[in-house]
Amino acid sequence: MMFKRLLFALLFAVVAHQASIANAQQLDDENRGERPLEAIKQAIANAIPLLEKGSAGSAENRTCFTCHSQALPVFALTEAKKRGFKIDEENLQRQLTHTYENLKRAQKDYLEGRGQGGKADMAGYALWTLDAGDWKPDEVTAAVTEFLLKYQADEDYWKHTSNRPPSEASDFTTTYVALVGLGAYGTDEQQERISQKSEKLRKWLLASKPADTEDRVFRLKLLKYIGAEEEEEVREAAIDLIKEQREDGGWAQKSDMDSDAYATGSVLVALNESGNLTGDDPVFQRGVSYLMKTQLDDGSWHVVSRSKPFQKYFETGFPHGTDQFISTAASGWAVWALLTSLPESAIE
Repeated sequence: MMFKRLLFALLFAVVAHQASIANAQQLDDENRGERPLEAIKQAIANAIPLLEKGSAGSAENRTCFTCHSQALPVFALTEAKKRGFKIDEENLQRQLTHTYENLKRAQKDYLEGRGQGGKADMAGYALWTLDAGDWKPDEVTAAVTEFLLKYQADEDYWKHTSNRPPSEASDFTTTYVALVGLGAYGTDEQQERISQKSEKLRKWLLASKPADTEDRVFRLKLLKYIGAEEEEEVREAAIDLIKEQREDGGWAQKSDMDSDAYATGSVLVALNESGNLTGDDPVFQRGVSYLMKTQLDDGSWHVVSRSKPFQKYFETGFPHGTDQFISTAASGWAVWALLTSLPESAIE
């Protein structure tokens, strides 16, 4: 009980500290995030066509699935659809089919344990994308879940194999997307092995130490997903993220970097999902304000890439040239975060 009180007190202190920063800066209503709901809705509506254009352009140029051009746009678009926003249904279905067909072509490789490039990152993100679009399970998704169970089976968790920060450079991210994929598409025969893996990774998760924002975001999402036995772990992980909020209201990917939309959007989504921060919380509102201030006139958010390119560059139609992949993902996270800031009363 004492530990619970301490954590509640610490959370209150963190929130109070963030609010004091806002007061000290004498932010006006707009900068504190107290914007009309219509402005937030308009920001979302302005971004949707670009996410659709980027995902469509990627599918036209490449047969492969990508987390930046399919996954994050699909997450944002399906959430927008749930909240009454108009989206291109044909494009959404095309992205889901594109994702599925990419897995289907490699079905034999999955069954034989080889998988595809990106390994658990690719498999997990693809299944998560299909689940967001309510894709039905079949022999293809079963082959992918079988691969996930056999891949790194001796490990307590799934290790990332790529080094493409921020989205493919964290064991927490890889483990989360793999577990979500298994949760959505694991077969009846696989359930016992899924439970065994979940128990193994629970021990690793509770003992693990995140190194950057991507780690912290997906560690929090994992703790919530597996249903940590004590809510203190979830609350403590949320506090760990809240403490990293910058004076501008945003979050940075790493301590030596500036705030950006990728980090800020993913943090806000994770904090909201965890139940530790609602859309009307001052900390959340400052994050929303940061996203509103940094959205460009074309509806996008620009984030500079820090991954070394390993494939030939191609245009998807999304802005920002060689930064378009990370910027597409960042814009997806930003839209998703803005959507979670809307109260139910604002949803038509």
